[in-house]
Order: sequence, then C-alpha cells, then structure tokens
Amino acid sequence: MSASTSDIVLRGHVGIGPSVRGVVLAASDDFSARYDLDRDRGVVSRRAHKLYGESYVGKILVLNAAKGGVASAWMLRDMVLAGKAPLALLLNNANPVMAQGAAFADLPFIDRFDVDVTQALRSGDTVFVDPALGLVRIEARGD
Repeated sequence: MSASTSDIVLRGHVGIGPSVRGVVLAASDDFSARYDLDRDRGVVSRRAHKLYGESYVGKILVLNAAKGGVASAWMLRDMVLAGKAPLALLLNNANPVMAQGAAFADLPFIDRFDVDVTQALRSGDTVFVDPALGLVRIEARGD
C-alpha cells in the first residue's frame, strides 16, 4: 500500500452497519435491488446496467442513487441471509427506504459523499468502509 492511496479518504453521511474492508465494484448507474439484480445468482441482471453480468457478492458495491420502493428493505435482508449480498453499499444519494433496508439487513451503508463516489472509486480498488464515521479510505488502487 502506498502512502498516497492510504491518505485518500472520502467522507459521507454517518452510515449504517459494521466496518468492512473489501474490493470495489463501481459504476455510475442507479441501484434497485428489485430490478437490477438476479438475487439468486448474485449478479447484476439488467442488460442496460454498466455492471451487467458482474457478481456483486462480497464486493463493496458503489453506485449513484437508490431507486425503487419498499421491497428493497426485505430484499436486502434476504440477500444477506442467503449469502448473496454485497459486502457494503455506497451511494451518492439514497432514499429512506434504502437506508431502512440496509439497517434491517445490517448491511454496511454510506451515502451523501463530499465527492461523486462513482468517480472517486474504481472497480478493483481495495477500501476500508467505516459507516459509524461516514468514511471510506482507499487502501490500494485496482488495475
């Protein structure tokens, strides 16, 4: 880990869930647990999505904004219970339903960053996510 990447910290709103460390899967698309994901296979299933066909399981999923309604809450929890969930969810903008879903699922979650998180993080980056402090530290840049 180089000093330059370990010093890069993104700040967001105080989030939900435990701290985690993992690899980023990022795109500038919006996010719906209901319409964008094949929750049984653990892949992005909407053909028009930039991450189509990619597995999000165990990754820190970084996307633009939440979309969708109340089904997101129980879907996120079901994904966690089935072992088919992202490791964490980072969004530029979330709605109250997405925050409630993350809390219900005990899924690490942060939104409202001081920068566009979809531009600041790239797929393959390794980051440390601390929802209690609302921060994401880049530990290593992916290829």
